[in-house]
Amino acid sequence: MTAALTAVAATTRSVLLRDVDHRVDRLLAQETGEFANFVRKGVDPRTGERFTDADALLKLHLERQYADPDEELLGLVDRGAHRTPAKKEQSRAPDVDHALARDPAGLRAVFASPAATGTLHRPGGGIRWSKVEIGAGEGRPAAAFVVAFHPEREQAKAEGVFHMLLAISGVALLMTTGIGWAVAGRILRPVRLVRTTAAQLTEQDLTRRIPVQGRDDIAALAETFNGMLDRLERAFAAQREFVDDAGHELRTPITIVRGHLELMGDDPREREETVRIVMEELDRMSRIVEDLLLLAKAERPDFVTPEPVQLAELTADVFVKARALGDRDWKLVEVADAEAALDPQRITQAMVQLAQNAVQHTVPGQRIGIGSRVERERVELYVADAGPGVTERDAAVIFERFRRGTARRGSRGTGAGLGLAIVRAIAEGHGGRAALSRTDGGGATFTLVLNRRTEPR
Repeated sequence: MTAALTAVAATTRSVLLRDVDHRVDRLLAQETGEFANFVRKGVDPRTGERFTDADALLKLHLERQYADPDEELLGLVDRGAHRTPAKKEQSRAPDVDHALARDPAGLRAVFASPAATGTLHRPGGGIRWSKVEIGAGEGRPAAAFVVAFHPEREQAKAEGVFHMLLAISGVALLMTTGIGWAVAGRILRPVRLVRTTAAQLTEQDLTRRIPVQGRDDIAALAETFNGMLDRLERAFAAQREFVDDAGHELRTPITIVRGHLELMGDDPREREETVRIVMEELDRMSRIVEDLLLLAKAERPDFVTPEPVQLAELTADVFVKARALGDRDWKLVEVADAEAALDPQRITQAMVQLAQNAVQHTVPGQRIGIGSRVERERVELYVADAGPGVTERDAAVIFERFRRGTARRGSRGTGAGLGLAIVRAIAEGHGGRAALSRTDGGGATFTLVLNRRTEPR
């Protein structure tokens, strides 16, 4: 802005000075043109004829003229043997300082110049001049009509405008700088807050958030940063939870394996039994690790990959796979004839897990129903069993990690309590939830309540 204001002021000064030069040129041309016309057409009032005397010509013309401020009108006649101007016939310059009429050296320089116009540079100030020469004849001396203009005051006015413009520009620049400083500080305050918040974040404290105000780009930046912090907090929480859960659940089988190996004797039967127990514990550890890894992966954006799926076909496939889990009275209760955006592999995994859970809490011959339905923009896939059901106390925590329902008659569950947690993670990955309700006639119904169009997380 400083460069722009300076360029504007300098351009204005240049334009004003050029206008002064143009006005001076027009004035000089006008005065000399009027005198030249008077020379051609003027009549001596004494004789009624054309002028033959340069003195009388210059005197009469000057008597009829009025000099503008800063202007001199001079009539010069050469009376010497060396053709130098010796006498000012008439001068009209009422407001001029350092007049050319009082400068013999300047008069000689102008009179002797072969040019019709020019500039005379003097310590007191430059003079723009123009002249019309009157040729010498028999018994007539050389003479000239001179118009001299002192442009200092006109140029001073232009300089005054230039300086005033510089002052106004300086004030405008200061005001704009102050306003820009305040506005930029206000705009960049959220950015500094983002920087400060980022500097204060640690692995132990990811709870700080940036207050969002307004709906501009800075507010969008704050929202994006807060979203990133939410993801980081979930990722660190999942990491800590994974480490804590793995340490808690793996400690017991590791202790069992170590204890049996340390007490193992030389008896072949004892060694065979110890190897069997160790292998069982290692298999259980492997299942726990796989389930924990799956739950940790559930926090990733690519955990669920939605695609258009026919619910009827998906429900039928789940039903066919579930029938191989146990000798139960399997029923395909209902099938939704619609299309939804789901991840078929993850949904199948969750439904098979629910079917496996139903098998563990029922006995051969008991009924297990599988079905799907659509209600407006929601999709519901469910597994309903006729087992002992779930108590209210267990229902509050049954979808949490390493939580198992109260043991019931017929239950043969030996899992680590991660199956239903995986089901809930798959449902939440689809933007939905896992629900539990009572089955008509007794038992429990586990339902995946999903959005028909899964939005990416």
